[in-house]
Amino acid sequence: MSTQTTLPPAGPRQGAAHGPGRGGLNRLLIETPETGVIAACVVFFILISFRAPTFHSVSNLQVVGRDLGQTGILAIGESLVILTGGIDLSVGALAGLAGILAAWFNVSGHMPGPLAILVTIVVCGIAGLWHGLMVTRLNVPPFVITLVTYTVTIGAALAITSGTPISGTDPLFQNLSAYYVWEIPVPALIFVGAVVLTWFLLERTYVGRQIYAVGGNKEAARLAAIPVRRRITSVYVASAVLAGVVGVITVGRESGTADPSVGGSGWELIAIASAVVGGVSLFGGEGRIIGIAAGAILLEIIHNGLLSMHVNQYDIQMVQGAVLGVAILLDRVRARYFGRART
Repeated sequence: MSTQTTLPPAGPRQGAAHGPGRGGLNRLLIETPETGVIAACVVFFILISFRAPTFHSVSNLQVVGRDLGQTGILAIGESLVILTGGIDLSVGALAGLAGILAAWFNVSGHMPGPLAILVTIVVCGIAGLWHGLMVTRLNVPPFVITLVTYTVTIGAALAITSGTPISGTDPLFQNLSAYYVWEIPVPALIFVGAVVLTWFLLERTYVGRQIYAVGGNKEAARLAAIPVRRRITSVYVASAVLAGVVGVITVGRESGTADPSVGGSGWELIAIASAVVGGVSLFGGEGRIIGIAAGAILLEIIHNGLLSMHVNQYDIQMVQGAVLGVAILLDRVRARYFGRART
């Protein structure tokens, strides 16, 4: 097994370092896509600040932080799945159902807020376990089983509420979204914490190296005595649990009200786009958490910036789709580039 399949990419790859006619900066941007994404974050932030003076205000940046606490956490969970060569289309819908379950357990089930949150996250973890078992034991394509969950969870959210939002939840839900620590929204701090934990897992533990190995070459990982099934199942569980955390946060964003329509907001596409923009290969085995976080931040800057410039919401959706398309194109171009360089 090559180093590329067993270790997370810690820096510019040496295999492409001697390509003819390639400048140092060009090589750096291609070999370490997170560098380009971070630079894009800075450039877009400056450009949008000139066009929309209120964009860089403290109050608006706090809104960006809250939104990032939702889409960014989903992107981290989605990226873990993609690193193993899979895909999870259910994260957005599962987050929507998690908000409904947490509110229902609290209001109708009369559970204390902390217990309702804990039970909800456990339920989401079971959904992730179901995905992992179906993929690893029955070889069901990840696209299929997570699409099934996407459909079921959207229907379940509507069935539980009859399409009516649940209100009157414990103040704890609002506190999770409304509180600040040094003027930083709590959801943004949760996102940062998730980034740090994931970075430590992927780049400082043997389990993280195994996740990269599984995504790079499953058969080689199996021959190397890596528990492939266990690693794949664990990332689906992690993705579902993080979706549950996002669902709980959304309840607080809506003044303690759980809205059943949240699951159909298309968050799963934003999560996938964040991962790919950040340099995660859709074929697995390649990507770093710093790029994933930067990809989520970039998409949030673009989204909020366009809103600050009073761009139509429908046009914003087209821009987000275009960003995903460009990211996929760059991912394939970069894969071909490395292939020729190694050859």
